[in-house]
Amino acid sequence: MKLTVTQENLSKALQTVGRVASGKTPLPILNNILLRTQNNRLLLAATNLELAITQRVGSKIETEGSVTVPAKLTTEFVMNLPKGNVELEADGAKLHIKCGAYKSTINGMTPDEFPELPTIEEKNVLSVPAGDLKRAIQQTVVVASADDTRPVLTGVYCHSFEGSIYFAATDGYRLAERKLISSPLEISAIIPVVAMNDVIRIMSDDGADVKFVFGENQVRILLDDVEITSRLIDGTFPDYRALIPSESESKVTLPKDEFTRITKVASLFARESGGSVTLKAESDKLSIHSIASQLGENTSEAEAKVSAEGSVTLNSRYLLEALGCVDAKTVEFRFSGKLAPCIVTAADNPDAGYKHVIMPLKS
Repeated sequence: MKLTVTQENLSKALQTVGRVASGKTPLPILNNILLRTQNNRLLLAATNLELAITQRVGSKIETEGSVTVPAKLTTEFVMNLPKGNVELEADGAKLHIKCGAYKSTINGMTPDEFPELPTIEEKNVLSVPAGDLKRAIQQTVVVASADDTRPVLTGVYCHSFEGSIYFAATDGYRLAERKLISSPLEISAIIPVVAMNDVIRIMSDDGADVKFVFGENQVRILLDDVEITSRLIDGTFPDYRALIPSESESKVTLPKDEFTRITKVASLFARESGGSVTLKAESDKLSIHSIASQLGENTSEAEAKVSAEGSVTLNSRYLLEALGCVDAKTVEFRFSGKLAPCIVTAADNPDAGYKHVIMPLKS
C-alpha cells in the first residue's frame, strides 16, 4: 500500500475511528486501526467487536494494500504533523509515514488478524434530519441506566408507535420519551447508549440526514463518510407508557429559567441529603425547600400558575436535567401527591414531542 492523503483528513479520520480501539482488550489487534485502500479511497476502521466505526477519506493511491497500526500512537503522531500532504507506505506490518521533514516508521500487525468488518442484512432504513436527531439523542441518553445488570435499560429504545418513530430511555427512576418523525416503518430496537454518544460526537448540526439501517441484531448508522455499526441490545424494553401520567392532580406552569434558578439554589443545600428537595405548589407560586443539617436551609420561590395545591419531594439533579432537556421558555410540571410519577413538558411548545418523567423520593 502506498498513497498520499492530507494531514487534516487523515488526522480527523484517525480521531473518529480510533476511539473505539480499546487498550483494555486481551486481543492486541483490537488496539489497532485498519488502513485499507478501497475504491480509490483510504478506509480506516476500528472495532471492539461490539461496535465498529469506519471512515473513508479521499487519497491519491499509487499501490493498493492494507495494514493495521496502533491507534493511540498513530493518531497522536498524525495530529502533531504540519498541515499538508502525508505519504503512507506499508511494508509488511510496518507503516512508513512521511510529511515534510517528519519521517516515522510505526510497527503494526498484519491485516489478516483484524476482525472481519460487520455486514448487515437490511430490514428497515430510517432517515432522520441531523439537527432533530442530535437533540433527540441528547434528550434521552441522559436518563439511560449505566447498570450493566439490566442491559435493556442501557440503551435508547427506537420504536414505532401509531405512525411515528420514538426514542425512549429509562433508568428505573425517571424516563424520557421523544417523538422523532412520522413514519410507516415498524421498528423495535434497543441501541446501546455508547453508539448513540458516538453519533453525537461525530455528527454536525447542519449535516445531511442520518440513516439508520436496522438488521436482525445490528444497526448501521451512516453519517456522510462515517459508518457506525453496533450490536442491538437483546431483550424487551419495559412498557414505559404505562408510567407516563395522562392526568395529574396539580399542574404548575412557570418560566423555565425561573424554575431552573430556584432549583439550582435549592440544590446547594441538598447535597447532604442526596439532592432531596421538596416542591410545594400554592395559590400563585411554586416554592422549593431544602435542608443541610450542618449548614442551614433554603426556600426559594417563583411565581407560577397553579391548578391545585400540593407538595412532592424530588432529586434536584434529576429535576435540573429534566429542565435542561425541555425546549421551551415556559414549562409545565405536573404531579399527583407524594408517590405518583411527576412529568415535565413544554407548556408553550406542544409540538416539541418530549416528555420527561421523574419518580418522587420518599419524604
